[in-house]
Amino acid sequence: MNEFKYRGNELYCEDVLVWRIASEVGTPVYLYSQKTLENHYTAFDSAFSAVPHITCYSVKANSNLSLIKLFSDLGGGLDVVSGGEIFRALRAGASPGKIVYSGVGKTRAEIEYALDFGILMFNVESPQELDLIDSVAGDMGKKARIALRVNPDVDPKTHPYISTGLKENKFGIRIESAMDEYKRAAAMKNIDVAGVDCHIGSQLTETGPFADAIEKVKDFVSALIKEGMDIRYFDIGGGLGITYDKETPPSPVEYANVVIKSIGDLPCTLILEPGRVIVGNAGMLVTRVLFTKKSEDKNFIIVDAGMNDLMRPSLYGAYQGILPLKKNKGDMITADIVGPICETGDFFAKSREVQDFVQDDYLSVESAGAYGFTMASNYNSRPKIAEVLVNETEYFIVRNRETYEDLVKHENVPEHLRKSD
Repeated sequence: MNEFKYRGNELYCEDVLVWRIASEVGTPVYLYSQKTLENHYTAFDSAFSAVPHITCYSVKANSNLSLIKLFSDLGGGLDVVSGGEIFRALRAGASPGKIVYSGVGKTRAEIEYALDFGILMFNVESPQELDLIDSVAGDMGKKARIALRVNPDVDPKTHPYISTGLKENKFGIRIESAMDEYKRAAAMKNIDVAGVDCHIGSQLTETGPFADAIEKVKDFVSALIKEGMDIRYFDIGGGLGITYDKETPPSPVEYANVVIKSIGDLPCTLILEPGRVIVGNAGMLVTRVLFTKKSEDKNFIIVDAGMNDLMRPSLYGAYQGILPLKKNKGDMITADIVGPICETGDFFAKSREVQDFVQDDYLSVESAGAYGFTMASNYNSRPKIAEVLVNETEYFIVRNRETYEDLVKHENVPEHLRKSD
């Protein structure tokens, strides 16, 4: 269902030549396929058609307004982790009643903002957060629907930086102490105990950890119901992985079958929070070769994109595929693909066998639709790059490239430093 394909020797996104976009919009640039996004969302959502559910796209994976609008129009909800993501969701026309708010550090202002618009539910991560939500809701004369995020201490078998369900992780409330917190929440005047939340990590490529976590938390949900609590939602989070290199993650149907079997006859609406699995392989980062350099035992291909544009390889040592926009019949070489940032960690590939690129060639960094632009920065005072959405034979700039003026527009020099001007 991926719409990035070669026709002859040239790479296309749907029916648009990627080289054309690169030459007309400039590089670096993020490029997304609308058809792939729609296919991935529909495949995931339809896999759960046998059970009541809400598919809440995880905005942190890619928060571009056009993507949020696309998924909302397909009937989806949203999983957000900040007031800014709520703002983006509302600006894109999403239904507040399909927004779940996760995250360990919600502020009073963000809680007020969420309550004001009537989101579906807060996923509460700590006792003090629960107290704050109760207090804010009381001040506003509202009742806040909540689920407590229960940490089941299940190993997700993923990178430690994106593991969230172990007892040493900062997320959630340990399952052993969660019953006491639920009883405390149920006694609060301004709290509506509506669900249970669980999320164990990201980029999971096996179904076993999902099944283990659900089995643990399902028994806990049943115990809450026996206590007389009206648990309407079971939020099992997201985390289903994608193929970056040689991973073989389960398909949405395989994942859904495991989840539905594990849930059994639990009388709850499932909330699902897919992110990477929807957008990851629906996007690429396109960049241009600035220089090539050979040392005694190394080949370097220096491109105009940097770690500030795509952080995953530097941050996680993550594998991202490298493809030429135009294949040639030249030799393959082993090279490091590196950026212009003043950090040794600024790379996209190390000792990778790639086409022997020359100056001004274009290449694409694959599987960059998730945790790409959303993790970008202005490090080294580099303007953030453009984002483009392709729809069949047309492309649309869905985020303009920043200018140098954009870099300083929020900065002020105090008067005493301007006297020498």
